[in-house]
Amino acid sequence: MMNQRVRRAGVALLTGLMAMVSATACAKSFVLASFDNVVGVVVSPDDAKVVSKAADMLRSDIAAVSGNTPYADDSHGGPAIYAGTLSQSPLIKQLTEQYQLDVSGLREGWEQYQYFVIDDNKAKPRLVIVGSDRRGTAYGLLAISRKMGVSPWEWWADVTPEKQFPLQVDINDTLSSAPSVKYRGIFINDEDWGLQIWAAKNYEPEVGDMGPKTYARVFELLLRLRANLLWPAMHKSTIPFYQIPENKQVADDYGIVIGTSHAEPMLSNINGEWDKDKMGQYRFDTNAGAVTDFFRNRVKETASFENIYTVAMRGEHDSPMIVKDSGMDEQVELLENVINTQRQLLTDNLGKPASTVPQVFVPYKEVLTYYQNGLEVPDDITLMWTDDNYGYLRQLSNPQEQQRAGGAGIYYHTSYWGRPHDYLWLNSTNPVLMWEEITKAWEQGAREQWVLNVGDIKPHEYNTELFMDIAWNRKKFSEDEAVFRAISDYFARDLGEKNAAQLNDIFRTYYQLVFKRRPEFMAWNHVEPVTLPGETTLTQTHYGDEVSRWADAWEDLISQIKALHANVPEAQKDAFFELAYYPVVAAGNMNLKWLYYYKNRYAAAQGRGDAKWYAKKMRQAYAEIIRTTDYFNNELASGKWQHVMSASPRELPVFQLPPATAANLRDEAVSLVVEGFDVPLNHIINNSHADSLPVINAFTRKPRFIDIVLNSDKQQSWSLSSDEGWIKLSASSGTLTPENPVQRVWVSADWDAVPKGIDSKEPPLGHDFQLIPPSFKVTASLEFTAGKASHQIGVSVFNPDLHVLSDFDGFVEDLGYVSIAAERFQRSSGSDAATWKVLSGVGYSGGVIQPLPVTAESVEAADDLVSQSPSVEYDFYTFNRGSASLQLALVPTHAQYKGRGSRIAVRVDNGPVEFLDFATQGRSETWKNNVLMNRAIAETQTEITSSGKHTLKVWMVDSGVMLDEILIDLGGRKQSYGFPASTYNEALSR
Repeated sequence: MMNQRVRRAGVALLTGLMAMVSATACAKSFVLASFDNVVGVVVSPDDAKVVSKAADMLRSDIAAVSGNTPYADDSHGGPAIYAGTLSQSPLIKQLTEQYQLDVSGLREGWEQYQYFVIDDNKAKPRLVIVGSDRRGTAYGLLAISRKMGVSPWEWWADVTPEKQFPLQVDINDTLSSAPSVKYRGIFINDEDWGLQIWAAKNYEPEVGDMGPKTYARVFELLLRLRANLLWPAMHKSTIPFYQIPENKQVADDYGIVIGTSHAEPMLSNINGEWDKDKMGQYRFDTNAGAVTDFFRNRVKETASFENIYTVAMRGEHDSPMIVKDSGMDEQVELLENVINTQRQLLTDNLGKPASTVPQVFVPYKEVLTYYQNGLEVPDDITLMWTDDNYGYLRQLSNPQEQQRAGGAGIYYHTSYWGRPHDYLWLNSTNPVLMWEEITKAWEQGAREQWVLNVGDIKPHEYNTELFMDIAWNRKKFSEDEAVFRAISDYFARDLGEKNAAQLNDIFRTYYQLVFKRRPEFMAWNHVEPVTLPGETTLTQTHYGDEVSRWADAWEDLISQIKALHANVPEAQKDAFFELAYYPVVAAGNMNLKWLYYYKNRYAAAQGRGDAKWYAKKMRQAYAEIIRTTDYFNNELASGKWQHVMSASPRELPVFQLPPATAANLRDEAVSLVVEGFDVPLNHIINNSHADSLPVINAFTRKPRFIDIVLNSDKQQSWSLSSDEGWIKLSASSGTLTPENPVQRVWVSADWDAVPKGIDSKEPPLGHDFQLIPPSFKVTASLEFTAGKASHQIGVSVFNPDLHVLSDFDGFVEDLGYVSIAAERFQRSSGSDAATWKVLSGVGYSGGVIQPLPVTAESVEAADDLVSQSPSVEYDFYTFNRGSASLQLALVPTHAQYKGRGSRIAVRVDNGPVEFLDFATQGRSETWKNNVLMNRAIAETQTEITSSGKHTLKVWMVDSGVMLDEILIDLGGRKQSYGFPASTYNEALSR
């Protein structure tokens, strides 16, 4: 009914608004709510139940947006939406015949819909939505909600839609495309610490678990996401899906297909349903009768529903199949017998050949080994390829497998429990990486079934939506930039247009930071077995102090998200907290907790007074995680999400508060710490080199730091001055206090004023700028004073007058190494068959390069590389010559299929072509390190025959690899987590 408040609006307002409706309306506009009327949403009771469900959802959405509640029939005599399934709805049959609607394009369609606007009666315009099948009709109805700006997360993330009145939508009456992927869905997994507890104690206490009420909300979300498949929760903490009879009926009412994971063959939850005491061991070699009966019963129970049956078997829960000690051939044969038995059960109990029943084979972990060793899978079964649990697909269909009748699919994780370390807490999977991997799968023919392991659903909202959007319309996501355009659109829709651009920037940075190391990995320890926190490989001594740079980045990001949150309208506060605030603040403080722990240990080992301050900041970060999570559970949305978020899944060491280390303080009131040295300058006795900063290179222009640290409980003033005017200091004086006991000063040069060193065509040799003769350096000194204490610090600038570098567009040696960001190549070659392209938003440097298309053939011979393979070239300049280590950092993807590799080829100048392979085997230590760092290092030795200009050429050997960074180590590289920052010739760029 129309709101009385609106009825009483003034005549002028009414006239103005109606004029606006008239002006903006067009042939394809359809008014859902106005001052004159509100639409009816009409479906036939004879249609599938999901159609009624979707109609109810649309009515609710129209009411939420416009304030007016739609009718459920057309008795009001106003505008109406009629929706129905082509083969099932008498209403649609009548309308298509009456108005001669052309629905021929829908007859063989899969989940498609078409709109028809009938306006023969201007007082009663009608929108007819015809679906090719029951889900097509539902998607057609809910597409209207999308047009109104209603978020799929309106319930699951408390997104309040923007009010609109009058309310109208633009209608395109063309036939919708079929989805790019036939079956698209999620796997609820590792639900023990959030979703299951929330359902049992808060949302569905009458069941005391995840039951039909909870699953109804999940199914509603799936419909809004245009998904159609669910693998239900299956841990022992949760009642198995089929042990609550209503669950399967609710799934069918919402039109959702049920499947099960790699460890749950034939829709059977082995983890929760297999009773050893009654059934014996769960193994097919010695107990085939009981196992077969178990499978048979489930097939009979589910026969009348829409299902996808997982074939083959593993052990109980996530473990290998139990078999007696036998060879690979015997194990493969046994698994083939399992599959044959399962298919016979389908034929016998479903009344049709197994070849017509949707089935999937998931070669996960050891099952992939069986498949690679000859396991034969019937042609009509879908091969579902899996990632390695950390976002890298282990294998895809080769050209022969791409011809299989059953096609292929993928099972992908954004949440995982297992070695080398869990990441169950937050969404830390880089969306561009996910896009790249699943797009690669689609291009290799994996288009039948995609499943995303979303853990507890929250907080995986936007990666889930992105995954489903790509699966729905892959063409819309043909380029990497489409990923962040989509995320920006999500932010604009859910959190306000004015915040979208800044949120996009914040989350670009967020995903780059968590790509370098997920928050859950920050304790540098492992699981299975669980180990204690280890030593970080981040350096605090070199390259601007990696620990502090990471901490500063997270502090800045937290500040940005808090400032935005403070100004968010009240109606958006809850959604903003769930979708933006909590992920950034929680991940940021997890990083800060451990980063300040490492700062505390480092400072304490040096006897510095700031050790206590870092311990305090560590505790503050931990307290903010606890406080913010408590708000999520107990105050957010008036307690709606109580128990859904854990601050410590599995109580792993990374989530605990680490111990603080007390410093044995030095006598000096102030410690002076200089970049490049592990001990404060004024703590060193008789070390002639310890009072100089690392040389500043005029071509890379990287500043050096000095830390000034208070060692007492009394404030201390300090000053820093230079004997040369061309020295630039970020601060020349200050006061240290117990509340702020450390200040970092950055030392650089005024490059317009710094004198030139010797004019030369060829600089001297030597792996250390410190050893370069004085004529090539410009020196100065800094005078530090604090109270009665004083100290001198030397500054050297390498600034030779090298004319050859005045217009050199490339990378320059700095302190014995050259560091190259792969996306900043000088030249490239390619063709329609393959070429290198930049993917932005992933990688350590913010972008990677990849040879595309991923279907390009491998090029394996050195001669063929030179003549056929796409390449990129990098120009670099060295001041040294001799042997060097050439290291390439790549994103640790796997070979696309058996017979392909993970290879790349390189050559320096006219030297030999070197082939590098960064493939790993199984769960090797190298693989573990790679996935913890999202980085694989391939290394070879090369010869730099002379100082001066050089060229590095990189060729594609196997398509699909992603090159991130390159390091040429001439002997100067120090230990660090990542490569030193790019040494691009900054002198040219300024």
